[in-house]
This record gives sequence, C-alpha cells and structure tokens, in this order.
Amino acid sequence: MPTKITVLYDNPTDPVEFERAYEANQLVGLARKVPGLERFETSKIWPKEDGTPTPAYRQIDMYFSDYASASAAVTTAEAGALFPALGELATGGVKFMFMDVEESELTAAAPNRDAGAA
Repeated sequence: MPTKITVLYDNPTDPVEFERAYEANQLVGLARKVPGLERFETSKIWPKEDGTPTPAYRQIDMYFSDYASASAAVTTAEAGALFPALGELATGGVKFMFMDVEESELTAAAPNRDAGAA
C-alpha cells in the first residue's frame, strides 16, 4: 500500500521569518533527493475566513511506494540532511506522521464535471 510521510507545521511564532528560513534551507530541494521518493507535495494552509490563523500553517507530503520504502528512506544520508532542517523551522511545533494512502485520485484523470453545464 502506498505510504506518505507528512510533516505538519503548527503556526510559527514569526511567519515572515519562517518563510525566509523555509526558502533559505531549500527544503524542497533536500526532500527531492530522498531515495525512493515518488511524489512530493507542499501546501500552505489558508487562514480562516475572518483572517485568523488555523491550528496548522504548512504541510509537506512525501509519497513512497510502500511502508518499507518509506522506512528505508528515512535512514538515508539524504533524510539525515532533510529532517533536522525540517525541525529547525518548527518554532510553533511540528508533527511527523507515516500514513497509508487508502485512496488517491488525480484531478486531471477525473471526468470534467462541468462538461454538461452550459
């Protein structure tokens, strides 16, 4: 079963500094070097409609073919460079989670839901 490792950042104490460090640490580049990585996704979480922050700030998802591949990947030198860098940014807290991917759908492969609307 496909497995993903999710890194979920809580709101940082200083969002501007977080974003500066996020770019400066080149986390995306480090993550792409992890052996066995099949897909990589980063997300910045929208604030609530009233502009107040949600309990989380940013999410990183790294996809692997299965749990064994993900487990092996985190023992590599590349992961040894990535994970400390991920933790250094966590001024508001961070969670690291391994997850089974039970269902996944590519939006591009889905039928055009607006095709019948005129």
